[in-house]
Amino acid sequence: MKRVLTVQDISCVGKCSLTVALPVISALGSETVILPTAVLSTHTAFENYTCKDLSDQIDPITGVWKKEGITFDAIYTGYLGSIEQIEQMKKIFRDFGTDDNVIFIDPVMADFGELYPAFDMDYVRANAELCSYADIIVPNITEASMMTGMPYKEEYDESYVTELLDRTAGLGAKVTVLTGVSLEEGKTGVMGIDNTTGERFVYQNRKIGAAFHGTGDLFSSVVVGEIMRGKT
Repeated sequence: MKRVLTVQDISCVGKCSLTVALPVISALGSETVILPTAVLSTHTAFENYTCKDLSDQIDPITGVWKKEGITFDAIYTGYLGSIEQIEQMKKIFRDFGTDDNVIFIDPVMADFGELYPAFDMDYVRANAELCSYADIIVPNITEASMMTGMPYKEEYDESYVTELLDRTAGLGAKVTVLTGVSLEEGKTGVMGIDNTTGERFVYQNRKIGAAFHGTGDLFSSVVVGEIMRGKT
């Protein structure tokens, strides 16, 4: 059985982050190990929420794993609450990364042209640097535009997304996938590039006329789970 470490917050209400990753990756057949970065009463789109930062627990927990010789077939990071936690992820990648495991980064920090609460451009730059450690990154269009300095556009054409993808690929990940890409009315999906081969790919599906929180976390979790099952 494959073993996946996923590092992100627990939002007690909201259908996102670890409450999505744990059941989905487990259902796809991998042992799912969690490392919570924070505990929130709800996700941050709620008007009021509590948040308990768990940065001081990350090094002790991973220290125990290292002493026990625990290894992972994939390391998947999602919502990281601070620049300090981004630095802690670099140490995790150094301590547990191998030539064979997959480092998957979802740089969760923004959507619809705006950063999530408590983040700033220093955080964006730190996340962009973290992406250079990854085998696969899956930013949405807002996150990619912020990390590359390109203007964010609500309305765009394929040439804009292609340029944004190329610039985001320049951050250094082996595979870069932009999510939330809509190339025609009524459609949404992804556009990606494999930097090791130059292969590009696009997938579009029917767009549902409603907004759902946690869809990015669901997408990432399914991708990680399916990669562990042998899919490309």
